[in-house]
Amino acid sequence: MNARRVRGVVAALAALALTTLATACGGTETTGTAASAGGGDKLAEVRLGYFPNITHSTALVGIEKGLFAKHLGDTKLKTSTFNAGPAAIEAVFSGAIDATYIGPNPAINAWAKSKGKAIKIIAGSASGGVYLVVKPEINGVEDLKGKKIATPQLGNTQDVALRYWLQEKGLKTDTKGGGDVNILPQENSQTLQTFATGDIDGAWVPEPFASRLVQESKGKILVDERDLWPGKQFVITHLIVRQEFAAQHPETVKQLLEGHVEANAAINADPAGAAATVNSALEKLSGKPLKQEVLDSVFKNITFTNDPIASSLVGSADHAVKIGLLQPVDLNGIYDLNALNEILKAKGETAVADR
Repeated sequence: MNARRVRGVVAALAALALTTLATACGGTETTGTAASAGGGDKLAEVRLGYFPNITHSTALVGIEKGLFAKHLGDTKLKTSTFNAGPAAIEAVFSGAIDATYIGPNPAINAWAKSKGKAIKIIAGSASGGVYLVVKPEINGVEDLKGKKIATPQLGNTQDVALRYWLQEKGLKTDTKGGGDVNILPQENSQTLQTFATGDIDGAWVPEPFASRLVQESKGKILVDERDLWPGKQFVITHLIVRQEFAAQHPETVKQLLEGHVEANAAINADPAGAAATVNSALEKLSGKPLKQEVLDSVFKNITFTNDPIASSLVGSADHAVKIGLLQPVDLNGIYDLNALNEILKAKGETAVADR
């Protein structure tokens, strides 16, 4: 997991990826609107993906406050939103986006599927903010047998976390919704409805959906995922980039990271102001802002950090292997934190580690 070991081979891997990614990833590399506008590192656009939820507040603040645009200069920022990680990864594989905010398990799957040639994790973004929310009558894991529990998407970060936790508690699941606990992958917005109507008994979801289930439908928290990790820290969101894009446009990647670092700094310097900014962004995306009580709750539950908390990525991969959703994978080289650490050093901040 040491970034120093990959510095000498990044260029070779990137060159190889240009010719092999279509085969390795089941997609075709396209330059699209990210093509050079005059050669060198000058770009007409850089295409960034993110999710319209609180755990992606770094992206939301960076976009709304124009922080990415400020650092990108003449390069236009084009954004795309996704509901869950697997869809975002498909967009990366097809060349539809150049970088995306995403959870750990989809990034691991992308690394495994492409044999280490598709993506690099270049920064952390958020930790925490994930819960198992259930109906009031459910008081423990023993009450979950025969119940229906939602996750955002099969194989996404919360889906893996739920399946692994249930397995550790002796309860079986399968990918078709069978087993001791019936897991039903569905969009988070749909989960709000199905929980309210009683069609599901709970959900393992990120904020703000967890707080909304509690406040709007009288759900209760059965598991705070922070309690399952050492030091109560685990990566829920980080920033990845296509390897070939990074190799072709390293300065643009660094500019994107400068906006990222400034966005996290803005969030931590003024959480209330950041919450308002995020709520405004969510209103634009969904047509409806979060209630203030929900907003106040969720910003207390998430830590925004440039640290990718690399040790938790290894744990997530191990969990996915143990539940049968991932073959054993060597994650050595998945991180490239060099540009991030250069930025942090210039600001007098502590470097982050890749293990």
